[in-house]
Amino acid sequence: MIPDYALNAEIRLFSFGFKEEYALSKKMVATFKLSSEQLSSQGYHDFGMRAVNTVISTAGNLKHDFPDESEELLLLKVLRDTNIPKFLADDIPLFKGIVSDLFPGVQPMVVDYGALEK
Repeated sequence: MIPDYALNAEIRLFSFGFKEEYALSKKMVATFKLSSEQLSSQGYHDFGMRAVNTVISTAGNLKHDFPDESEELLLLKVLRDTNIPKFLADDIPLFKGIVSDLFPGVQPMVVDYGALEK
């Protein structure tokens, strides 16, 4: 039996107060599907239900902290923040291309890590 990732994501995003849960769930599942097909095969890459749940939980926390922010922007931030750190350098441009195609016109949030970088 294969779980319906999109339906699971839609229901959970709705439970966190997302209003665009249907479209966002489809984009999130498409991001993971395309990533699993196009990025290099690494044993630690997880694009299954565990990854979906991590993204949803983190997006829910961000929605709570930034209730008036664009929901697409929040999901894009979470997808980038939870995935890019585990990718090889060659996979990062491919992943950024995938999310830029799925989230056209949405510019990633700029986070000031000045204190952390010092």
